[in-house]
Amino acid sequence: MRAIGTKRKKKVLRKILTRMRRRRKSGSVAIEFAMIAPVMFVLIIGLIEVGVVFIGQFMLQDAINEAARQIRTGQIASLGTTKSQFRQNICDKVGVILSCDSNLLIDVESFSSFSTASFTNPLKADKTLNTSLNNYSAGDVCNVVLVRGFYTWNVVTPLLSTFLVNMANGKHLISAAAAFRNEPYNTSVSGC
Repeated sequence: MRAIGTKRKKKVLRKILTRMRRRRKSGSVAIEFAMIAPVMFVLIIGLIEVGVVFIGQFMLQDAINEAARQIRTGQIASLGTTKSQFRQNICDKVGVILSCDSNLLIDVESFSSFSTASFTNPLKADKTLNTSLNNYSAGDVCNVVLVRGFYTWNVVTPLLSTFLVNMANGKHLISAAAAFRNEPYNTSVSGC
């Protein structure tokens, strides 16, 4: 009988030791998570921000391409679209991701030929946006036109700023451009 009692005691002791080991391990998991969680959350937030920046870049390029097509085919000239209307057309397409405020700059310039076209750097020497790139000249039939859009994105992820920032004050410049020759969209010109 004594042997049965000893077996039972050993069994109870094993259960207690097993429970103690589990409790000891559960505390270490919480501590490990507390050490890894901040890094993991910064990486996730950074990944989301990079994704949004790329989506914004694609949306701005698509809006500039669409606006350039309207200039190239003469729709802008025939409708008499003003600078503010042209800007609003682009804003309507990018407004989901990019806000249409002072961060968005639209530049439309026309030249007589590709050899006379000059493409000014959008950043000044102090790494700020050149706000003089705010022209609106859709050109005439057979002119070369350069349509550019610039958006300054405020980088919010702290560790990502060293990789994304390309402007002063922690900002990233998103840009899109289209260069083309206008079509002979009126009947007085037969070809370029």
